[in-house]
Amino acid sequence: MFKLKLLTDPRWANIAEGNLEEILTDHAWCEQKATTNAITLITMLPEYPEIITELLNIAKEELEHFQMVHEIIKKRGFEFGRERKDDYVGELIKFIRHGGTRYERIIDRMLFAAMIEARSCERFKVLTENIKDEELKVFYKELMISEANHYTTFIGFARQLGDPETVNKRWEEWLDYEAEIIKSYGKKETIHG
Repeated sequence: MFKLKLLTDPRWANIAEGNLEEILTDHAWCEQKATTNAITLITMLPEYPEIITELLNIAKEELEHFQMVHEIIKKRGFEFGRERKDDYVGELIKFIRHGGTRYERIIDRMLFAAMIEARSCERFKVLTENIKDEELKVFYKELMISEANHYTTFIGFARQLGDPETVNKRWEEWLDYEAEIIKSYGKKETIHG
């Protein structure tokens, strides 16, 4: 569905499961950042009330995910740690266009969001299929579906705001770029690490 060019090695799930406190804290902060990203996109598109409505729904859902992960952390007696820097997302940010028209920049921001949702969904699938923790298997399967819907929404908005053929071409460039940077990841107990 996402056409990711390099899939996560299933052994990453073993790394993640080896330190659930860390993966859950990192995941919680990822959800917080996804909430913030949706709100940032709202500020960029005041003239599109229908897009704002959907972005508000995504922001609420991401905040609910943050709360759900936080509740799991508390229930398990883990310590909710400080915010983690997400190097993967930092690498993706470098690919966002800073020149061009306002719409080209907004479209790239939508594709940036779609890429993160696509990779997160793929990672949740790997966790669902490879960890032993039954509660987390179910939890990540539910989130996987939600992330897939967010991916679809962001891609759809990009196509709505620009020429679909041009957007699809740019998405291919994002997929190529992401495939190169993801080669360095999959070795740490973080969602994108």
